[in-house]
Amino acid sequence: MEQQKAILKAAVQSLVDDFYDWKLPDLRAREVPFRELKGKASVVIGMRRTGKTCFCLQRLQNLTADGMGRERTLYLSFENERLLGFKADDFQTILDVYFARFPKNKQRKCYLILDEIQRIEGWESFARRVVDHENIHLILTGSSAKLLSKEIATAFRGRSLTTEVFPLSFAEFLAWHKLVQSPPAAFSSAVIASLRNGIARYFDVGGFPEVQSCDSHTRNEILQSYIDTVLFRDIVERYRIGNVTALRFLIKAIMNAPGQKFSVSKFSNTLKTLGVKCSRNDLYLYLDCLADSFLVFRVPLHTQSVQVQRVNPDKLYIIDTGLARAVALSPDSGRGMLLENLVFLHLRRQGFDIEYLQTDDGYEVDFIARRRGMDGGCLIQVAYDLSNSQTHDRETRALNSADNTLRGLRKIIVTWDDETQSGDIHVLPVWKFLLLSEAELLKAPGP
Repeated sequence: MEQQKAILKAAVQSLVDDFYDWKLPDLRAREVPFRELKGKASVVIGMRRTGKTCFCLQRLQNLTADGMGRERTLYLSFENERLLGFKADDFQTILDVYFARFPKNKQRKCYLILDEIQRIEGWESFARRVVDHENIHLILTGSSAKLLSKEIATAFRGRSLTTEVFPLSFAEFLAWHKLVQSPPAAFSSAVIASLRNGIARYFDVGGFPEVQSCDSHTRNEILQSYIDTVLFRDIVERYRIGNVTALRFLIKAIMNAPGQKFSVSKFSNTLKTLGVKCSRNDLYLYLDCLADSFLVFRVPLHTQSVQVQRVNPDKLYIIDTGLARAVALSPDSGRGMLLENLVFLHLRRQGFDIEYLQTDDGYEVDFIARRRGMDGGCLIQVAYDLSNSQTHDRETRALNSADNTLRGLRKIIVTWDDETQSGDIHVLPVWKFLLLSEAELLKAPGP
């Protein structure tokens, strides 16, 4: 036991030394603000490869630029193979090694980033002790939604602020590729041309930072590897799932039909016809795992009845359109579904609570977007093309039907490139919609 402790301490010492020898890379600013408050841990969550680590390291860079010495910051990743044997009772070793190197820091505020903390079972007690008793601002990152819910709620009880990091937004994508540096105040013909070019590229490439400069073949290969990493490291390994075949079929089905209502019963029957054994209970578990890893998001039916909501299927959306196109059976199909997925992701980034609606007249509204505890919100339909009068009438009728039940909400139809106004319904092209802030969404500006 003592020998194992000594080996682990040497590993921590080595990682600490490596951090101070490491020249931090050039980091691109994200539009997401870093949330920090005295007495609370900063928790940064999101799917793997979305940029959580760089987001946190940029905070350290900003602190250094403001005059804080590098020695008052420390970063450790639990993905590093040298910490494979790390357990909850080893956390104190990190503080021992750090303060032995910089004893004066005991009296000064310091910053500690623990990356992918969910890999260490029982991390919560140490984190709470640091927040309560050390002069350390703790930054935790994880690829598990449980950091946002069960684990954080149990461990901290109000001692944390959570930030969700997504792949690049459309605005970030435009700035990354130097197409449009900031959301335009006016839409000249030149700006519109850049935005149309940008949305076509964004639709295909998606927002994962690592693939932005890759050719299509390399990009698809990398994005497909992300799914395998989530599958094995965040789901199979963490939840000890053995039926990888059924899980792969489930991921493929969702990736090829984002925005659709998902029936576990129907999918279970599909698996049976394919000769794949999997119980419905296991499928429910797998959906929970996919949501926990941020690969998939659920949107429930809007209803006042918990029972009605439980018996109606959720609509499922995915983390990134580029990821979906990398694994799609036919990359040129499903453009309308992927457009709807883009709209969902923008609403999620803005912090809205999102549901879909079945009206009393039998129409379906794609999204109700509201802020919890606040008045107002949006009713949003997504249609790739409104040039067909029947499509236009169907979408507007659905919104007007919803207005009979949910009055006072802004009504928007998002399209690929149409822009007009029909009564109190704003029709916006996606390249304009994706640049709207929360306040602008609620105002629903017209053309």
